[in-house]
Amino acid sequence: MATYAIGDIQGCHDALIELLDMTGFNATRDRLWLVGDLVNRGPQSLEVLRYVRSLGDAATVVLGNHDLHLIMRAYGHSRTSSEDTLDEVLAAPDCAELMQWLRQCPLFHREDDHAMVHAGLLPQWSVRRAAELGAEVQAALMADNYTKFLAHMWGSKPDAWDDDLQGWERLRVIVNAMTRMRFCTPQGVMEFRSKGSPQNPPSGFMPWFAVPERKSRKHTMIFGHWSALGFYEEPKLLALDSGCLWGGSLTAVRLEDRKVFQLPCPGGLPVNATD
Repeated sequence: MATYAIGDIQGCHDALIELLDMTGFNATRDRLWLVGDLVNRGPQSLEVLRYVRSLGDAATVVLGNHDLHLIMRAYGHSRTSSEDTLDEVLAAPDCAELMQWLRQCPLFHREDDHAMVHAGLLPQWSVRRAAELGAEVQAALMADNYTKFLAHMWGSKPDAWDDDLQGWERLRVIVNAMTRMRFCTPQGVMEFRSKGSPQNPPSGFMPWFAVPERKSRKHTMIFGHWSALGFYEEPKLLALDSGCLWGGSLTAVRLEDRKVFQLPCPGGLPVNATD
């Protein structure tokens, strides 16, 4: 059995299938870890959702910001963007079933010494704490009043964690850190506007994974969300968003031996487009 972690797919179904063929993935014996943003901007979001869902327990998915945007749109709690490519999903006869499945996916997954999140973790969160906080959001997405949560989920404030946070603000900070963050301060204040290179951070901020003594540093963190960072690895870090949608590549890493598989992608969207 092998476990393949794969970066942001964003509706690029054909690239995903070609990459899996390259790896030799077999759904009867192997596993996929998908870092979120299965959908949007690319042309085949519906095909991606149907395929990943069909894999059952062979696929572990954490939700990304585009996946949450799709859920919010499906239930009438997000504005339509001119850059969205979600109409086919929303009009599909199995949309309700797909949304119910997607709402069950976590924001955070950990297994042995590996942990996976779409964007990042605040420096004061250990992996154990992040698992607890991610479970709070997952419970809210599956609760009977989940549409109330969707109505209050989006927004950039508060921009820092406090153990005393409650209600929608508490859940919002967890969502923002795990699905939107790239830069933060050493104290854990988040910045959401900058999407460029980690070598050029906003003043006073740094990449979340570069914060000294962050509490999640003893686990191998697997994440996506940052196409300007591209594929990047350290002994305890795997960044997998290598910009397939933007004409980069789709990346898979076999976790057992760190073998890297990359499929060049034609892209079709400008490199400076919002991701």
